Order: sequence, then C-alpha cells, then structure tokens
Amino acid sequence: MAVSQTFLPGPTHEPAGALMEPLPCSQSLAEGFLEEELRLNAELHQLQFPEPVGVIYNPVDYAWEPHRNYVTRYCQGPKEVLFLGMNPGPFGMAQTGVPFGEVNVVRDWLGIGGSVLTPPQEHPKRPVLGLECTQSEVSGARFWGLFRALCGQPQVFFRHCFVHNLCPLLFLAPSGRNLTPADLPAKQREQLLAICEAALRRQVQRLGVRLVVGVGRLAEQRARRALAGLAPEVQVEGLLHPSPRSPQANKGWEAAARERLQELGLLPLLRNECTTRPSTP
Repeated sequence: MAVSQTFLPGPTHEPAGALMEPLPCSQSLAEGFLEEELRLNAELHQLQFPEPVGVIYNPVDYAWEPHRNYVTRYCQGPKEVLFLGMNPGPFGMAQTGVPFGEVNVVRDWLGIGGSVLTPPQEHPKRPVLGLECTQSEVSGARFWGLFRALCGQPQVFFRHCFVHNLCPLLFLAPSGRNLTPADLPAKQREQLLAICEAALRRQVQRLGVRLVVGVGRLAEQRARRALAGLAPEVQVEGLLHPSPRSPQANKGWEAAARERLQELGLLPLLRNECTTRPSTP
C-alpha cells in the first residue's frame, strides 16, 4: 500500500493559508531560500510512496523553527560553495532541522535552537526528541567537526559556504530502518528527485553558487544532472560521505576530506586565508 504523506506543505505552527503568500519584493536572500523550500514541500506533498516506505518525516515542516533559524542566521549573503547532502538522517536533521545536524554541534557550535514538534506520523522506533536527543549522528559529528577544526568559528565557514540537502524527506521502512532515495522504487525515486533537482537549480541560482560539492556519490551524481547546462556554469565535485556505513570513511574520513578540500582549493577559503576560491585547473 502506498504511503500518503501527512506533513503539511509548510510549517505546522503557522496558519496554512498564509504559508505560500508571496513575500515582498525586498525579501532577503534567506527569506527567498525559505520560500523556495516551502514551494518544494508543497510539490512533494502530492507524491505517494509504496513499499518499502512505511513512514515519512519532513523536518523542514515539524522542525521549522530551528531550520528557519539556521537559514536566517547563516544564509544572509551570496554563497560561493554549496555542500550538498542527499536527505536527512534519523539522528541529525530529523531531530534538529539542520543538514548533517548532530545535536551537540547544532546547539553548541552553530548556536541554533528552537522548538521541534512531533511529526504527524511518528515511528515508535524513531522518536523525534529535537535538541534533547541523546544519540549522536556520526555523519554529522564528522562533517561539522571537520569544519569546526578548520574554521574555528561558524561565521568563517558560512562567509563563503552553505550546507543544504537535495531532498528534505526522511524515509523509514515499517521496521524503522532508514531508507535512502536509492532504496525507493525507480519510478517514485525519479519523480521525487526530478522535483528536488528543479528546486536545487533555483536555489543555486538564487545563492550565486559557483561550486557544488556533493557529499556522497549519489548527491554528486544528482547535482551534476540537475545543474548541467546552467549559465553561468556551476562546477560540481564530490566528497566522500562521512557515514559509519562506509568502510573507507571509517578508515579516516577527516584526513581524506582534508585532502579532497585541498585538491578543490578550498582550504585557504575555509581557514579565512583568502577572500575567493582559487580557480581549479
């Protein structure tokens, strides 16, 4: 039986009729980014997903408050580099509303707070506890831990960079097992990602991004597909995913990631040693 999505096409604690009203022409970059996310939510709300999907979470909906705080605090100007994840993890963004959002990093380094509501449909094995969640997301701890070590302060990272997910939805099997978009039936996967890729194109153009770094092979592949032919051209590269499921990442993700960032000419930018990214050969 297909799973109908029960999340609303916008934040659950605001009147639904007011969500999609056009923002003023003088809207900030962050307001425009958030409006585009609500547009994406509305489009995804029309989809249905058959087995193996049992439950769907959308933290841009129920964790709207911390998500909005993240965007409005750190997306105040154009971004040269966008680090692109695939979709939320059950102990990261699903809890905090922040991409790769390991609770301790979100609260203590990024300084993000806010109320996290209960999803309309919650799996008993994957409760949403918000910033009270005690289980650390390894991927998020590795990802943000690297940039904390490189940048010192979040303002240094976000001066030129931003982090976003291609798809805002978390998929769970009836057992509670995390499903990635790659685990979905082909037809539903392509419907889902076609909508998400169109939204990514609009967001990349909105932010003025010159380089997208896909975190993980699938995010890189879909970014290449989504951004092909854009003018001005957007460079797409890849970064090893920090997942504990990856034997390669478990052998030393931080060292491998530092080497890759060096290859991409990003280390000086992340260390605040230069104002623009050197051109890559």
